[in-house]
Amino acid sequence: MRSNPHLEPLRPAYGTGTLADVMPAALAALGVPGGTDGALLGRSELEGVRSVAVLLLDGFGYHLLRQAAQASATVEAVHNGEIGTLAPITATVPSSTPISLASLACGIPPGQHGIIGFTLRVPDTGDLVTHIRWDGNPEPETWQRAPTCFERAAADGVVCSVVSDGAFRDTGLTRAIYRGADWLPAATPTEVAAETVGALARGDRNLVYAYLPNVDTAGHFYGIGSAEWLDAVAAVAKTVDDLIAYLPKDAALMVTADHGMVNLTERLHVDEHPELLAGVEAIAGDGRIRYLHTENGAREDVVAAWSAAVAGRAEIIGRDEAIDRGWFGPEVTDANRARVGDLVVACRDTFAIVGVEGEPPHVARLIGQHGGLTAAEMAVPLWSYRTG
Repeated sequence: MRSNPHLEPLRPAYGTGTLADVMPAALAALGVPGGTDGALLGRSELEGVRSVAVLLLDGFGYHLLRQAAQASATVEAVHNGEIGTLAPITATVPSSTPISLASLACGIPPGQHGIIGFTLRVPDTGDLVTHIRWDGNPEPETWQRAPTCFERAAADGVVCSVVSDGAFRDTGLTRAIYRGADWLPAATPTEVAAETVGALARGDRNLVYAYLPNVDTAGHFYGIGSAEWLDAVAAVAKTVDDLIAYLPKDAALMVTADHGMVNLTERLHVDEHPELLAGVEAIAGDGRIRYLHTENGAREDVVAAWSAAVAGRAEIIGRDEAIDRGWFGPEVTDANRARVGDLVVACRDTFAIVGVEGEPPHVARLIGQHGGLTAAEMAVPLWSYRTG
């Protein structure tokens, strides 16, 4: 039995409490047809609002709140239930940024929107697309065809805004998941707070999505609990403070995260094990969940080689089993099914598979990582607040 319960697997709560359920709840609060809060919210903060702001703090997992409280009195008060309403929800699978952001922005699970991995193999071409460095090939509007929540809201007269670093404005991921929203560039926590407050006054009804990467970046490079990580927590908490101070009375604020994080203690370097490439056409996914695309007839040999290498530190299952377990949602379209590897390697505890060809060398050295199925990665906070 593991000594840390946060390293136990946590199933995604599709339909009742995942990131894919947050924006539909915001749409319901704004009276957009088809919006629903299901069993997710039912919170008084959303009753009668004319505007909703959703702030996503990258990497700010639910189980990190206790540590984060060291850096911010506001985070401590939120954690203690003294301000607003706090509850855990889950990320979608894999618990990495592009999958989570697509699930949030489209209001549907990965099996439906198709951004079902950090890196995916394009079935028609065999090319790899890394969603955070997506240059527009494949075409974003066809790779992710589902209407976004912003498109649905805009069609009903809601003014929609995305507040984020201008460097992301024209990326493939932005074109795929933020269609229907105006882009308001803001990079620093102070700028994000100011632009978000301003966006809440743009129309009669407003939906504003804001994003800050600081905590995730610090966790990757310095580790959870480091001085740099606590400084990042303090910076984004100041954004929350500013939003609380200037939130209009007819607006609600929801704060969430795309995933949590674990500090790695073990790594398998694929580039040091050439036997792991035999029978493998492509390796996709990320360090915590890898997708292996195998050559015809090579599957059993690949399973044997990888099983020996991971030595119980990861579970290796087939595509169909991963889908049947509901990892990607209750429905996975045929087109999206083909994007998952023939084999799925899901890392346990604080282990990762790195050193994959095509990935930047620094990725193998990152301390904090995510993408896996542990509660530490999967549980994210959903905190809602409204000015009294």
